[in-house]
Amino acid sequence: MPHRTRLRTLTALAALLLAASLTPAARAAEAVRVEGTLPSGAAYVIDMPDSWNGTVLLYSHGYTAAGLPNPARDAPDDATKSLLMKQGYALTGSSYATNGWAVTDAVPDQLATLDAFTGRFGAARRTLAWGTSYGGLVTTTIAERHPDRISGSLSMCGLVQGGVATWNSMLDTAFALRTLLGGTGSGIRLTGLRDTADAAAQAAAMTELVERAQTTATGRARIALAAALYDVPGWNDDAVPRPAPADWDARQAGQYRAVVGLIGLPAFVWRQEAELRAGGNMSWNTGVDYPAMLRKSPNSKEVSELYGTAGRSLRTDLGDLGRAPRVVADRKAVDWMDRTSVFTGRLRRPQLDIHTTGDPLIPVQAESAHRRAVTAAGSAALLRQGYVDNAGHCTFSPGEQVAALHTLEDRIASGHWRGADPASLNARARAADPASAARYTPYEPGPYPRPYDLAHPRDRQRSPGDAGRRTSAGWP
Repeated sequence: MPHRTRLRTLTALAALLLAASLTPAARAAEAVRVEGTLPSGAAYVIDMPDSWNGTVLLYSHGYTAAGLPNPARDAPDDATKSLLMKQGYALTGSSYATNGWAVTDAVPDQLATLDAFTGRFGAARRTLAWGTSYGGLVTTTIAERHPDRISGSLSMCGLVQGGVATWNSMLDTAFALRTLLGGTGSGIRLTGLRDTADAAAQAAAMTELVERAQTTATGRARIALAAALYDVPGWNDDAVPRPAPADWDARQAGQYRAVVGLIGLPAFVWRQEAELRAGGNMSWNTGVDYPAMLRKSPNSKEVSELYGTAGRSLRTDLGDLGRAPRVVADRKAVDWMDRTSVFTGRLRRPQLDIHTTGDPLIPVQAESAHRRAVTAAGSAALLRQGYVDNAGHCTFSPGEQVAALHTLEDRIASGHWRGADPASLNARARAADPASAARYTPYEPGPYPRPYDLAHPRDRQRSPGDAGRRTSAGWP
């Protein structure tokens, strides 16, 4: 071979070897953990496996209350993390610069974490955003507003009804409890909370009312009514046996425990922090038809039965709810939520949502609210939703989570949703981790009690300023 030809051949071979050395799968010769700090002050973490498959998973963690430690996290749990690392996924995620309702910090911090990853390891072939609980809101916000940064998204037990709907639903339950158990004379304030101490004091007063009410049949029926306005399921703790469908007492006992938990933190203390960010109260119930909401609730039959057992008139209590002075939101606070924490429903990349059927903190009906928005925006073909037959918030097995990721990847690669049915998801879950549960089930959640999104202009028209008030007329 002539010298010049041999030289060209060697040069081409060297170029090919160099290109191969720069492919994502070859950039990490051994497992590497990188920790750092973003310009915002948030921490980030990267776990790179010893043989990278070219996909990076950007994990958004759930709500962390103000004052609590907030380390960077890149997976929902250690078992799922281990499975994914063995399969060659790179994992990354940040803390957020502040705790609480921190979506305006969380989204830029997560995007900056991707930048840090790229700066250290180079561009990924595929980037998937995923998150749990409040992290589902962060993930879906990234999916809607920064689709160019990701290939697809996975929301798990996510707050996909958006911020306004969430706080309205919390208000509905607290409003019913105060009205029926203590009346306006109780002095308990539901909004306009001055600081954390004030919020905690209101929560303690409400908890006392609820605990006292639980000792009587009438009180238990009223708690069930308040729980139904948020669609709190009767089985919501996987450490407790599943009640029979008509075991109204056992179902109410589960709802009582969940309601106490909602009052203890989200309905007051977390609300106060969110109000501070929003610049006022972002919730209202002017014009709300509580009898109509109850009729649509999956807990409607239970409430009727418990009222019958107590010998108390459900119509009378609904009338009291209808006549009670309503709460009006601050327009500027709703506007802030609209800008930061409410969805348009416009997807440009595939998104898969999974949810447990017995979630007490973010009821499964949140998925109906998300589908409503996505359908109205014309993006329904990009969304799929799967349901795990289990109680509790985010109580997925490692296999169930990995199966969801694989299903999303298959959609991205093929351009079509296939294997997103319960049987296929369960088969993927068992293949990913034979030791963990596979409980995907055919399920269709009912409507969200009070949906609110930017794809339905009438939602906004019903917000602050509507002084109309509905009564209990028409309740059977």
